[in-house]
Amino acid sequence: MNDRGASVEHPSQMQLTGRVALVTGAGVGIGQAAAIALAEGGATVGIHFHSTRDGAEETLRIVRERGGDGILLPGDLTHEEDANRVVDQVIERFGRLDVLFNNAGAPIARSSIENCPTELWRQCFNVNIHSAFFVTRRAIPHLRASGHGSIINNLSLSVQTGGSGGAGPYAAAKGALHVFTRTLARELAPQVRANAIMPGVVETRHHEQFSTPEKMDDYRRQTPLGRNSTAEEVAQAVLFLASDASSFMTGGLIDLNGGRFLR
Repeated sequence: MNDRGASVEHPSQMQLTGRVALVTGAGVGIGQAAAIALAEGGATVGIHFHSTRDGAEETLRIVRERGGDGILLPGDLTHEEDANRVVDQVIERFGRLDVLFNNAGAPIARSSIENCPTELWRQCFNVNIHSAFFVTRRAIPHLRASGHGSIINNLSLSVQTGGSGGAGPYAAAKGALHVFTRTLARELAPQVRANAIMPGVVETRHHEQFSTPEKMDDYRRQTPLGRNSTAEEVAQAVLFLASDASSFMTGGLIDLNGGRFLR
């Protein structure tokens, strides 16, 4: 597993030298780990953030420490203008875009469907699917021109479970992102591949905010591998899907749940 204190040598098919990647929500957790992994694979990285500037600056610091390059890209991707600007800034700075990791997303708050406020429902869809639509739509022409275009969408185990403990609105929005992935795979082939990852429980700030320590322990006990995953482990799946190692994979989904749910 990747130790943040040292760079990693990747097989030649997982090298991204000369390519440019855009990672949304790259200031914390999976987004931060993915940006670092892509940079270690040789990519130049666009590091998007909304409210986590300190984390995004840390991401960029680590990327440069490992010999890579990147750019900070602030913006609220639920606003079409911001999403367009983030993509445009990558092109203006680096002249191309090869990989898009739509990672930005959040449950916002927990609520049953019966009691869900309309505004919470709208926020869940704005943050988790509309933002990805805005960024992807702007990025498609550049990904087509790349010759190596790859889109990776970050789903959630709640797509499979329906969302426990009031995560139904979030699950519904992530479910839409799953179908969006399949639509992109159909529409953009053969120039661009589109795949998704479905992480289980990852030891990140997300679960510090939305899960209790007791619930995290329960997840560990329910998982055949006996633990939750790390952001760095998830990031390796992102690197795989971004690279030529997955060149015959599109419309696919990688489960990363330690065997807790088997389809």
